[in-house]
Amino acid sequence: MSVMSGAQILLESLMREDVEVVFGYPGGVTLPIYDVLYDHPLKHILMRHEENASFAAEGYARTTGKVGVCMATSGPGATNLTTGLVDALMDSIPIVAITGQVPSKLIGRDAFQEADTFGITRGATKHNYLVKDISELADTIHEAFYVASSGRPGPVLVDTTKDVLIANTEYRPAIQIEKMRGYELRIDPTDDEVDEAVEFLWQAERPYVYAGGGIISSGASDELAEFVESLDAPVALTVMGLGAMPTEHPNFISMLGMHGSYAANMGVTECDLLIALGVRFDDRVTGRLDAFAPNARVLHVDIDPAEMGKNRSPDLGIVGDVKHVLQRLTQRIKETKETQGRKNKEARGSWKERITGWMHEYPYSYEPSKNEIKPQKLIQKIDSISGGEAVMSVDVGQHQMWAAQYMRFNGPRQWVVSGGLGAMGFGLPAALGAQVGRPDKVVFALVGDGGFMMSLPELATIASNKLPVKIIVLNNGTLGMVRQWQELFYDKRYCAIDMDCFPNCELLGAAFGIKSRTVDKPGDLDEALDEAMAEEGPFLLDVKVTPEENVFPMVPSGGAVNEMILEQPKPVTVGD
Repeated sequence: MSVMSGAQILLESLMREDVEVVFGYPGGVTLPIYDVLYDHPLKHILMRHEENASFAAEGYARTTGKVGVCMATSGPGATNLTTGLVDALMDSIPIVAITGQVPSKLIGRDAFQEADTFGITRGATKHNYLVKDISELADTIHEAFYVASSGRPGPVLVDTTKDVLIANTEYRPAIQIEKMRGYELRIDPTDDEVDEAVEFLWQAERPYVYAGGGIISSGASDELAEFVESLDAPVALTVMGLGAMPTEHPNFISMLGMHGSYAANMGVTECDLLIALGVRFDDRVTGRLDAFAPNARVLHVDIDPAEMGKNRSPDLGIVGDVKHVLQRLTQRIKETKETQGRKNKEARGSWKERITGWMHEYPYSYEPSKNEIKPQKLIQKIDSISGGEAVMSVDVGQHQMWAAQYMRFNGPRQWVVSGGLGAMGFGLPAALGAQVGRPDKVVFALVGDGGFMMSLPELATIASNKLPVKIIVLNNGTLGMVRQWQELFYDKRYCAIDMDCFPNCELLGAAFGIKSRTVDKPGDLDEALDEAMAEEGPFLLDVKVTPEENVFPMVPSGGAVNEMILEQPKPVTVGD
């Protein structure tokens, strides 16, 4: 054993957790950590805002499957991280946030840059810690990583007082954590649960798979495909689940929910068995809950027992790791297929044909234009360039939904989205983190003009680190989704939506040393995208699109998913 300071123990513990990079911003009480970082091998990326540090850690975690790490000082540094922590909590993303705290003797005395970080983040994290004893630091760090990455993943915060960071003690490596008191995980289903579930599957005439982000978290994409193929059932994905199933898989329909396809939403409406895998029955998916899968029995699989019956009571709920559960279910399907597979076989075949008919009759569509760049066309061109292989990080709003509708993803961890919280300003810093984690991938940051204005400082981080992120601003000059709702539901009483004084992106990019271009004519779009892709470093492309385009289909808030608005309502004239 050797004598180390708390700051040294902290960094040594991170290295033992195989941490590759920390996204952070220094301050007074964390200076002891940065003093050790001066000649330490751990990579640190200086962000320009702490909130963006937590978003970058998420982007890293979402695309690599590893725990993302961010760090900030006490007071405003820690509070700035909080939005990213809530975002990670809602989307079940494993990150560990390290924050500094004022010395123990000053806690509660309104010291400079003091905030009750532990209390503030209690509801923003899966778990949080306040370390006031150096002897507890190493074990706490290792425990934080275990909690963040096990079971239902999520954010964990470790708040450490300055006196702990500067104190010295003999360091002993923490033993591997296998079990924590009061923290037990149920991974595998029972034999009885498997038998009952498979009986449900064979009895159904119209089975329907509704899969979400739990498939991504569990690494269960292959298991999902094998399960769906064995049962030959249609599958729709949530916004968080995109990429869990290759877009061109014959059993895949599309995204479902508020801006999902007609086929996906009618499938869930008409099915007689809803197989819910790694989902939480979010309101943006279900619409009016009593009209969601109204005639179906529900089989729900999730790692988190709190999700069972929270929004929709299942007829059979299986608490367990969806990867393990799908392996068991698929095995039993194959074992019973010869004797049970003939049940309702003809009805299931007709069911698939019916859904295929909906897909062909009601595809995603829009009115083309020769004079304006349609946002959907922009997404289609990006999709053509990426070939289903790129990482797409998006902000929040119309562009997010168009990307979900028109982009293809051939595998998991290519789609980076703030799903539950819907945090504007997420897309650019998350793309930054994704590019750090996946240097082998082309990474697009597709952002709206509103979200872009919230994350401008990270252009400096991207330029400083020479990250080849392709930043594409879908610029309609307005807060597009807010404008769409005001148009459709508030009698066009447009208020506080105009993005005036938007910067000249070519000058802005030049100021940061990033090659940039603005395009507003359809005929120039291909060349501009080719230029962006040819650039070895980052590229900023400002695309002026149709200003009043709306996202359809759309389920009105509080409506049923089978009450979709399929296209722009026609103006009503006097006498109609």
